[in-house]
Amino acid sequence: MKTIVNIADSLLEEARKLAHKEQTTIKALLEEGLRRTLTEHKRTTPFKLRKATFKGKGLHPDMAGASWEEIRDAAYKGRGG
Repeated sequence: MKTIVNIADSLLEEARKLAHKEQTTIKALLEEGLRRTLTEHKRTTPFKLRKATFKGKGLHPDMAGASWEEIRDAAYKGRGG
């Protein structure tokens, strides 16, 4: 199939040099690039957060009702934070 693609002059010049060096065509380089990009997108799996729970009895009673800032400050207390 024929199609028209607008490419920056500098990019096209680089592609021409590479095609000449590799003894191939601009068309072959474009097809290779598209195949690689499509393959990369197919391989990309959505991020899934692993289950990161640990044994315990939950939040310490002293922290019940505490804000995130209070919990964070308590966690870093005495650690220079």
